[in-house]
Amino acid sequence: MDSVVEQRSGSALLVVDMLRDFTDPGGSVFYPQNREILPRVKEVIGVCRDAGILIVFLKHFNRVGKVDEKSSSMRPNCIEDTWGDEIDPMLDVDPTRDYVIKKRRYSGFFGTDLDLVLRENHVRNVIVVGTKTNCCVRATITDAFYLDYQPIVVRECVATNSDVVNQVHLEDIRKYLGEVIGMDELFARIKEGVL
Repeated sequence: MDSVVEQRSGSALLVVDMLRDFTDPGGSVFYPQNREILPRVKEVIGVCRDAGILIVFLKHFNRVGKVDEKSSSMRPNCIEDTWGDEIDPMLDVDPTRDYVIKKRRYSGFFGTDLDLVLRENHVRNVIVVGTKTNCCVRATITDAFYLDYQPIVVRECVATNSDVVNQVHLEDIRKYLGEVIGMDELFARIKEGVL
């Protein structure tokens, strides 16, 4: 029988919107950059899981056939209970330990119980990976900052459809909202027990 790793309090990994509509070439809002970061996101999830760090998958979604002012001017995407709304199969979700939180706005905190889940688990640091850096990643980090969490973005594990836009937002996040670090530094901090 596999041994259960005791969850380490203090940090959580937020995996933002790594859904098939964004990550799969057949997805309705696919960007190749999202496919490129998938193996690195998978590696970060594995290291965090082995260290007992809480993992939360955030899922952007839209309801089929229901009014939503936000999505009225956008291409239909991440329709609830469809193939495009599924977490990319490259990423393993452990239903006994991980949380999956659905969201209807860019921020993982807006209208969800993410803040409650983090506080119940005594989380202070939020490590963030996923897509899109300029929308859902940034909105989630901004709200984390407002709620007095310590946001930490893993540079190689976030993407959007423009490398220039990605870099501009990472620089803004670094200056005003939290830390932007590389995978090597993240893994070193986890090994040292800092995260």
